[in-house]
Amino acid sequence: MSSDTQLVLGFDFGTTRIGLAIGQSLTASANPIDPIRARDGKPDWDSLDAVIQHWQPHVLVVGIPLNMDGTISEMARRARKFANRIQDRYQLPCFLCDERLTTAEAKRIHLDAGGGTNFKQESVDGLAAQLILQDWFNSPDRIPSHTRLEDLYGIEHTER
Repeated sequence: MSSDTQLVLGFDFGTTRIGLAIGQSLTASANPIDPIRARDGKPDWDSLDAVIQHWQPHVLVVGIPLNMDGTISEMARRARKFANRIQDRYQLPCFLCDERLTTAEAKRIHLDAGGGTNFKQESVDGLAAQLILQDWFNSPDRIPSHTRLEDLYGIEHTER
């Protein structure tokens, strides 16, 4: 792998499961890998440590689930907090990526491929992480995880 090719680990943050995908910058492509368990949004750190050790990524990317109208959801805040935690824990650059509709798209792709509708048994979290990572590769924006969402989107959180 050339020195300017980077391995990137993408995350689809969730409260019970966190989807993962691994990609590389040379081809701007990604593939899903097995998700890790989470409890109320806190990852199984031993499992995540093993993923980091195995893949040895250069960069981390976390999807931020904004509301459809662009307002900042509570899950978006939690995902950003997760991004900051993994950046601090692994001392790797971590970026944010708008992930609106990636889970819906992942479900559509899964169903079109003949998958079932029990998404707890047939997880699409890795596929959603793959879509997040591919969007990030194709975007010129590189938003550091410590960026305040209010500064980024200029819209305050609204309760739903």
